[in-house]
Amino acid sequence: MNSLVLAGIGIVMLLGGYFLYSRFLARRVYALSADFKTPAHTQRDGVDFVPTNKYVLWGHHFTSVAGAAPIVGPAVAVIWGWLPAFLWVTIGTVFIAGMHDLGALWASQRNRGQSIGTLSGRYIGPRGRNLFIVVVFLLLLMVICAFAVVISDLLVAQPTAVIPVWGALAVALIIGQMIYRFRWNLAMVTVVGVVALYGLILVGNQVPVSLPESVLGLNPNGQWIILLFVYAAVASLLPVWVLLQPRDYINGVQLFIGLGILYGAVLIATPTIVAPAINTSTPDGTPSLVPLLFVTIACGAISGFHGTVASGTTSKQLDKETDARFVGYFGAVGEGLLALGAIIATTAGFQTLAQWEDVYSSFNDAPVANFVSGGGAIVNAGLGLPESLSATILATMAVLFAATTMDTGIRLLRFVVQEIGEIGNVRINIYAATAIAVGAAAALTFSQGADGSGGMLIWPLFGTTNQLLAALTMGIITVMLIRRRRPFLPVLIPMGFVLCMSLFAAAVQLGDFYADGNWLLFVLDAIILVAGTWVLVESVIAMVAARKNPDGDDADLAAAGHRHDPFDDVNSCC
Repeated sequence: MNSLVLAGIGIVMLLGGYFLYSRFLARRVYALSADFKTPAHTQRDGVDFVPTNKYVLWGHHFTSVAGAAPIVGPAVAVIWGWLPAFLWVTIGTVFIAGMHDLGALWASQRNRGQSIGTLSGRYIGPRGRNLFIVVVFLLLLMVICAFAVVISDLLVAQPTAVIPVWGALAVALIIGQMIYRFRWNLAMVTVVGVVALYGLILVGNQVPVSLPESVLGLNPNGQWIILLFVYAAVASLLPVWVLLQPRDYINGVQLFIGLGILYGAVLIATPTIVAPAINTSTPDGTPSLVPLLFVTIACGAISGFHGTVASGTTSKQLDKETDARFVGYFGAVGEGLLALGAIIATTAGFQTLAQWEDVYSSFNDAPVANFVSGGGAIVNAGLGLPESLSATILATMAVLFAATTMDTGIRLLRFVVQEIGEIGNVRINIYAATAIAVGAAAALTFSQGADGSGGMLIWPLFGTTNQLLAALTMGIITVMLIRRRRPFLPVLIPMGFVLCMSLFAAAVQLGDFYADGNWLLFVLDAIILVAGTWVLVESVIAMVAARKNPDGDDADLAAAGHRHDPFDDVNSCC
């Protein structure tokens, strides 16, 4: 099959979801109102709560949720064939991911910018909240540790990406000053930032940087991980406008440029997809397509981590409630486009089926490297860029997005630590909470040795935990919609599907961990299963109660100091 056809169908489906389905969600389901005063204004503090231009905020949200996951998941899942991965990415993005991300953002900013973990206490009860926070804590720990390892591996394997990756921080700091202190026009700032970033990529391609073979017993991977944790700790403490927003915004712009380069190369070269639509000859050890496909591809189809970001940082920066449609839903569309690009790169970036089968000779083997090499080959064939430069561009893109997710994860884990302290009536300041978050992540990452390999220790649980969290987040959104007498089936039906697949996958993995004698993962998986099931039961009870008391939410809002929302009528539109 020609990859151009697949790209065209996928792009039309994803953009159609934004222009059509997200409009329905915004008007009929979430009833977004431009008159609602968001927490960014009512609780403005200049650090976390900062009203932000919707394009800049989209950049922050999109790059924070993207990371390496929409590359890794599809690059692994094509081992079952390109068709299942393509269908799950496109349909999942349009009907589940966009709805989930927009819903989590709406739910949080309607509740003073509170995180989804805190909202679980309000809408499903304190027991559900405590278990929900356990799931969120473990998920964030997995993301931070694993992405530190992924980034360090890429910086070691692709030393030409070092200068643009770290130089991008200086660019972001300057852009932040241009936007907020000097009030430059955003278009001008964007041009300056993009030119500077791609200038750094050209420099990096000519000047590769490698760390010493050993420093204090740490190999290059371990050294990069230490530097990444130090950077993430500092970045998580800075006001969002100083580094987080401008860095994420310019990264979002350069991602779309990178995707434009990749899709432009597909348009010109029109490479053939050599991988089978359905792979009937998967290598030994490959798990079954159902249910593993639906937890292998998380970001790019649906991801619980998105709800954590939307309610943890994004909701605190929303200038107008109506901006949530662009920031939340279109952020999911951007991820879908990246996941679609990863599918094309890892199925059409090879000359023959035999070459593809040689690369995909085992499950979950070097997915990011497969994306970089396959995408680089397509860009070289279509645009004539040297493969080394193409690989540098794609590697820089992958590292920058993994880094933004990692340091956003540290900030979110800091919030979770503070929430845990509040539950125990212990006040934890931001510095202590950050130290606890970084310390826990570093302890796990280096638990298996100085190379940081422990960072991947609990990563096998990410897919099921992430999707289970997404289902539980949709459960909270459903309760809110029921209490407001809004249409809730567009949320409840996807929730049921994702919940079934994630519980099924968790049960399958539990059996595998038992058979392999992997008792750490067995115990953690069992805890996650029990916690998720318990929260589900609490959610169902809350849904039943909401049906009996549909006006309870307005009463709660009034008690909390919020005015009545005139857009609560299901027939209202924004």
